[in-house]
Formats: sequence, structure tokens, C-alpha cells
Amino acid sequence: MTSRPFTHCKCLHTNAIHVLTLFVITTIVETVKQAVQTRKKRRIDCPEEDTFLELVRTADILSRGLIQVLKSEELSPTQYNVLRILRGSPEGLPCGEIAARMITRDPDITRLLDRLEKRSLISRCRETEDRRMVMARITPDGLAILSRLDLPIVEAHRRQMGHLGKNRLRTLKELLAGARAAVS
Repeated sequence: MTSRPFTHCKCLHTNAIHVLTLFVITTIVETVKQAVQTRKKRRIDCPEEDTFLELVRTADILSRGLIQVLKSEELSPTQYNVLRILRGSPEGLPCGEIAARMITRDPDITRLLDRLEKRSLISRCRETEDRRMVMARITPDGLAILSRLDLPIVEAHRRQMGHLGKNRLRTLKELLAGARAAVS
């Protein structure tokens, strides 16, 4: 007489598996929930950190829109920044001054300028009075790219932040300037 396990209680076995599965899943979910709640309780409430994280998240999302616009001219945000800085100084600027005016710091400003010069968007030359100083100037090609980007950039910024209105944008700008001033 050979016995076949569970043949006579197939329904009981299937129900047991479902109950066991439900128990295991429920136990795992509850354990994860408890771990998250414990971690949240241990964490010190820090509105400055929460605000910083919101700021970083927002900057990331907003910069993605700008990156899409700049792709049309095959520019990175830092390259665009250099071109804007040089457009504001048609007489040119020393490399160190460009680095100081950058929105985000680029540790290798020379290589960044090399890439722009290779595309004929800027020109560089050594000053005759001080041979150590290299002056960078925007070229007509660089000005043409900025001219093509001016309207799409303004439109992107308006799409992203226009819903805030002028008063809230002014307030936000003042708050951000205050935050920067405290750590500069």
C-alpha cells in the first residue's frame, strides 16, 4: 500500500499554502513599516534639512528643462553659463574671473574653455602687458548661438516658474539670496 501525500486533502494543502503565503507577506510588510517608522522616530526633525532637500530636488527638475533646450545647440549648462558671462563682458575676461562668476563651479575651467574655443564660440589670447593673463572673448558664432537660445530659454523658465507669479518669485528670490548670503 503506497501512500500519496496530500492526495486526499488537496484542498486543505492549497489553503495552507495560501494562508502561509499571506502570513509571510503580511509579516514582511509589517516589519518594513515598523523599520521605517522607527527610523523616522529616531531622526531629528530638521526643517533646514527638509528645505535643503526640497531645494536640491527642485533645482534638479528645473535644470532638466534647461538641458533639453540647450541640447538643440549641443551645449552643456556650464558652457551656456560661460557664453552668457562673456556676452556680458564684450571686452573679454580673464579665465579666473570667468570661473569666479560661474553659477556652478567647474574645477577645470581651462578644459571647458578649450571645448568652446574648439567650436569657435570663444577666442582666447594672452595679454601683451601681462603674459600670464589669458583673456577669453565671445565670438560672433557664440553670440549667434545665444541669440537663438534667448527666446527658448525664457519660454522654458516661464513654463517652469511662471505659475508662481511676480510677487512669489520675488519673495523666493529674496529667500534664496538670504540663504546664500548666510553661507558665503
